[in-house]
Amino acid sequence: MKFIIQLASAFAAVASLANAVPVVERDAEITDPQVLNYALTLEHLEAAFYKEGLAKFSAADLKAAGYPDWTYGRLGQIYDHEAAHVKFLTTALQAAGAQAVEACMYKFPISDIKSFVSLAGILESVGSTAYTGGAAFITNKDYLTAAASILTVEGRHAAWINSAVLHGAAWDTAFQTPLGLNPVYTLAAQFITSCPQANAAALPLLTAYPALAIEGKPGSTGKLTFSAQNDGPLFVAFVSGVGAPVFQPIQKGNKVAIPSDLRGYVFAFVTSSNATVDDSTTVAGPAILDVVFDSRGHVA
Repeated sequence: MKFIIQLASAFAAVASLANAVPVVERDAEITDPQVLNYALTLEHLEAAFYKEGLAKFSAADLKAAGYPDWTYGRLGQIYDHEAAHVKFLTTALQAAGAQAVEACMYKFPISDIKSFVSLAGILESVGSTAYTGGAAFITNKDYLTAAASILTVEGRHAAWINSAVLHGAAWDTAFQTPLGLNPVYTLAAQFITSCPQANAAALPLLTAYPALAIEGKPGSTGKLTFSAQNDGPLFVAFVSGVGAPVFQPIQKGNKVAIPSDLRGYVFAFVTSSNATVDDSTTVAGPAILDVVFDSRGHVA
């Protein structure tokens, strides 16, 4: 059985960087340029990731590691797409007279080829959830159409990496999970060491939640690790697709029963509520659970 736990525990060496990105106070209303800059921030990160990985490893390296000989070329095409997204969003913002955020400094935990390819699958899947959730904040229909165009390509990237390269499923459930701005920012911030100071003023107010780690698999009792404190009862919300989250109470010793029917990428949050997952109830997370399943729907 293959069960990749979650982003924070696998990459603990960079989890402490989540507070490195500046956050400034501003009105709660989110504008279209802020949403586009939020998307541009993620595209900068993805482009930098592929640029670094493709420079570190060659086509021969990937083939020697057991990947098909066309893998390097396809990853190069994905890099070209991410760079095109950066250029497109930057040009659109500048044409509208808005400031476009610049690239940050990053630290990616890609010590070997396997970690590079696995993280590529995670980043593309998170990118898809980011565009799905961010669409709700866009009012301009032209911007919304452009975002939808990028979203479908990000989804194809994720499907190809997770199936053709990693030999898993190309999808999770029947619906793409729509993550909000802060949960995605929490995941992305783990790889950011610093950003140009001017970027913060062009972005919506963003907050990185405390990191969460889960050790366990579906149908078992998992072990939670998080540093946030809360006086009341706590729960883990398992979020997948567009259905209602599944809430499980946290037991003594920071243990939780992991539902047995989870499939694909699932996002777990520690919450103070067993009914709602939002900024007011989130205590820690999200953690990413990648539950690999076969063509019969059985966990691999």
